[in-house]
Amino acid sequence: MKLIGIGFGNLVSAERIVAIVSPESAPIKRMIQDARERGLLIDASFGRSTKSVLTMDSGNVILSALPPETVAARCADNKEKGGTSDE
Repeated sequence: MKLIGIGFGNLVSAERIVAIVSPESAPIKRMIQDARERGLLIDASFGRSTKSVLTMDSGNVILSALPPETVAARCADNKEKGGTSDE
């Protein structure tokens, strides 16, 4: 299992990420609210403003304080290196 850092020492499985999106649009805000109501929301932003939303193949939605570009770059670096990426 390859893990990537999503900020503040939190790691997620790179293979299980379906999408990395920005939280500004109304459909993404609804998705976050739905996940919160179903108990599938994981807030890994540590109280900071959410800059990216990761959707997982398990249905979980993860909030991160890192921009989507940073998380995507870490995924790409992780695939190239074949290891773990932690902040």
